Order: sequence, then structure tokens, then C-alpha cells
Amino acid sequence: MPGLGRLRVAVIGAGAAGLCAARHLLSRPDLFAPPVVYELTQCVGGTWVYEEQVGTYKNGMPIYSSMYRDLRTNIPKEVMSFPDFPFESHLPSFVHHTEVRKYLEKYCDHFKIRDHIQFETTVDVVVPVGVENGWQGLAWDVTTSDGIDPSTAVESRFDAVMVCNGHFFEPYIPAIPDLEKFTGTVMHSHTYRSAEPFAGKSVVVLGAGLSGLDIALELSSANAEVVLSHGQKPLKGPLPPGVQQSPPVSKVLDDGTLEFQDGSHARPDVFLICTGYNFTFPFLDKQVGLKVKEHLVSPLYKFLIPPAFPSLFIVGVCRAICPFPHFHIQTQFILSVLDGSFPLPSQEEMEKDIELDEDARRARGIATRHILKLDSEQWAYNDELARLAGFQPLPPYWSNLYESNKVFRSQDMLNYKTYNYKVLSQEEWTVQGPQGQSLPKPLL
Repeated sequence: MPGLGRLRVAVIGAGAAGLCAARHLLSRPDLFAPPVVYELTQCVGGTWVYEEQVGTYKNGMPIYSSMYRDLRTNIPKEVMSFPDFPFESHLPSFVHHTEVRKYLEKYCDHFKIRDHIQFETTVDVVVPVGVENGWQGLAWDVTTSDGIDPSTAVESRFDAVMVCNGHFFEPYIPAIPDLEKFTGTVMHSHTYRSAEPFAGKSVVVLGAGLSGLDIALELSSANAEVVLSHGQKPLKGPLPPGVQQSPPVSKVLDDGTLEFQDGSHARPDVFLICTGYNFTFPFLDKQVGLKVKEHLVSPLYKFLIPPAFPSLFIVGVCRAICPFPHFHIQTQFILSVLDGSFPLPSQEEMEKDIELDEDARRARGIATRHILKLDSEQWAYNDELARLAGFQPLPPYWSNLYESNKVFRSQDMLNYKTYNYKVLSQEEWTVQGPQGQSLPKPLL
């Protein structure tokens, strides 16, 4: 970085990923100017900020929160935390979303991030600019405003941009033929807040990902009749009364009836779509060339860097991951790229790496739409980034405890959130069941 002085980095979003980015940038004042964090709302926490209302705020700005009132984490706090900032030990392993928000507030204050956040600021445009003496010959012009009045627009120049805008706010609605003919209420989990309004109603929940399962369980406890419609193998663990399973919805008939793939039918009061969210980066200039197709964001070297623009970093697009440690690892990798301790391969080599990686995944039978779904492969990915950039990987217990929780969840969907974990060392942990009894670890 000769002659550049300290690098100026813009961070888009003050959710968990953006806070993590800012925390690590602030820890290296020799190399990085204090970051500028742009946050759309009035608070930190991103997706963990619960908002009772849905739709839009009074000022017309959209409500991005997809948090529902009674959500508790499905990952134990022992592995959900940032590795350098544990949750308070008195909390149970599975915490209510309000505790996660408090945790992120504490993280923000502990690392003195708040003064570097510009709240109620919309990032309108991020444009790459060729600069002779810039980092890799590049700089970035970032235009921000209050999102309502164009005359509030301000342009600032940065050496690098970390995009941490999250991806739990623009609902993905699958193409279901004649959906508009459905005569009941159609809604997406983005606008679901609590179970009481569904008491006594019949509901088809489409999708058995974690939020679909969680919401189906909530609805059943409010005496809704629930059909969990999904394309996975039938769930093995016991389901609560009032919840049945069916194949995916294939179409809506002329009279408003839902038809499932096996030819069976249902006429529920509510069709609740829990099929996840779209990736969207509306502020990125077209010349960046980032494409989102079939739930794959590409091209991204190591799921992070567009090869043609190596000072732009798209943090946290991987799915089915343990998010906070994942952001922690990705951020340290990014800093090692920017400080030169991990010299990036050439653009051509990065493009080849992406192509080989995607081809290898497809050869293993992974559909394009699941390439970003790392699941158990996240540990090898995290370790690879740590190895390439030469920083501490996650302790060995991390993956083992996380994967064990997945087994418990599949076996005991109704009770696994009553289990409590305890980390004993870098390698060892124990788990207790609902009555405080010691549970054997699953065979992984």
C-alpha cells in the first residue's frame, strides 16, 4: 500500500456483518481510516430488530425486518457468538431474538463502533472508478441520501467497499401457476409476526426450512390446522398435533383450491409462503457485473470478491451457515486481502477458481440454486480462508457442537431448544436435556 496512506472503507449495513466489519477495521488504525458505516434504519442489529408493523414506515420507507415476535434462535449461543465476544453465560443456549439484539448493541458499544455509523442513510449508488494511485488501481464513489429527498444526496470516495446489507428482506415467491386465483389470504413469512391471528384457521405452510418449521410449530400451538407442504424427505421426528405433511403445491385450480404434486387438494384460509428471500444489491453499478440468477450471486471469488473489482466485498451471501462466526472469518480474510498479507491471484485465476468450484459442486449433484448453501461444508470453507490468510481458525468444538445441534433438531424438533450446552475446552463440550440430564453426543 505504498503512498496510499490509510485505506478508507465504506461498510453498507449495521447488522451483524456490518458491525463485525467495522470492529475489525477499527482494530487496525495503522492501516485503515475509521470506517464509515451506512445504515438505513435508526438502529443497529439489522434483521434482529423486531418491528411489529409490516409494509412501510410513516415516511414511506419499506420495513425490512422479517423477525417474528416469539422467535428464538435455532443455533446454540455457544457457537452463534462472534468468537471474540461470547454471549453472557447466564443465558440459556437458545435465546430469544431480543437477547441477540442486546448482544449486538453490546458488541457495538464495546468496540466503540456507534460513532462511525450514519443512521437513516440510504446507499443509492456504488460506482467503481479507475484511479492510478488507488488500491489495485480502483476507488469507489458512494452516493447516499435520506432515501426520500434526492436533494439530500452526498457523494464520498472510498478505497474499498464491504457490502453487508443482508438478504432477509425481499421475499422470494416461487412461480406457482395461477396463484392469483387463490381465494384465501396469501402471505410470505416476511410479514408473519405472531400466531394468534391464525387461531382456528387452516393454513398451508409452503417450505420446511427452519423458518417454515418454526412457524408451523407456532401456528399449531395457537390451534391452527397446519399442512406443511415441502419437497424434502418427510420429517421423521414427532410433529405436534394439527400439523400434517404434504408434497409441494403445484398449482392453484380455477375455484381457488390448492393442488399438491401428488394430486391431493386443500382449501385453506391462509397460504403462507416460507420459501426464503432474494439477493438484491440495487445500489451496485451495472459495470460491476454481479449477477443474481437461481439464488446464485456470481462471479464471486471465495463467495466474496468479484474478480474484476477486487476492492469490493460482498459479505454473508452464503446460506445455511453459522452466521456471526462466518462474518468474523470472512472479515479477517478481507482485511488480509486489503493489507497485502494475502495477495490475490490474477483476475483470470480467480475466474478460473470460481468456475472450477461451481463445476465441482454441480458434479456432486448440487443444483445451481443450492451452490451458496454451504451447510456442513462451511467449516472447510472457514478453515480455508483462515489458512490462506494466516489467521486463527475457529476452535475444533465449534463445528462439532453446531453439527450435533442439527442432529438433535432433526430428532427432537419439539424440544431441542430446551437443551443447554457447555463448552469445556477448545475441543470438548457437553449438553443437558430439558430435565438437566446429561445427553450422549450424536455420532456425526
